Amino acid sequence: MYNMDKIAKDVGDIQSRLLHHRPIVNAEIRYFVREFEEKRGHRESRLLESLNKMVVEANDQMQHTNLEAVNQDLMSNLTKRLEAAKHMADRVQQRELEAQQSNQMQLNMERLKEEWADFLKEQQRLKEEVDEEHAKAVGQLSTHYSEKKMDLAKFSPL
Repeated sequence: MYNMDKIAKDVGDIQSRLLHHRPIVNAEIRYFVREFEEKRGHRESRLLESLNKMVVEANDQMQHTNLEAVNQDLMSNLTKRLEAAKHMADRVQQRELEAQQSNQMQLNMERLKEEWADFLKEQQRLKEEVDEEHAKAVGQLSTHYSEKKMDLAKFSPL
């Protein structure tokens, strides 16, 4: 039995080594980390720091350059949009002015029509007065000439 226990224990150890990989994986990880830190660690970190510094410098330069270019573009676009807005406001103002002038013209036209109608009425009244005076004058002249004709007929021997 003693042998059997020993064999069972050996089989258990073999099974544990074959099926449980955790200790082996942990050992490999420790080995890789140790290798990386000892052999490559400083070189890699210096390289990464150098790359980081270059990226920061390039980023700063690009930011200044891009900020100026973006600022220029924004100012250009803003100026164009402001000019377009001013143009549209001028057009609206011009239309409003034309509408006001049109309304003023209509009011002036109506006033002128009323004045013209009053003028025509006055002219008609004056014409009637002149016609009446003319008729009176014609009547007076007719009467006067008929009286003269009669006086002439009295004195003339026919």
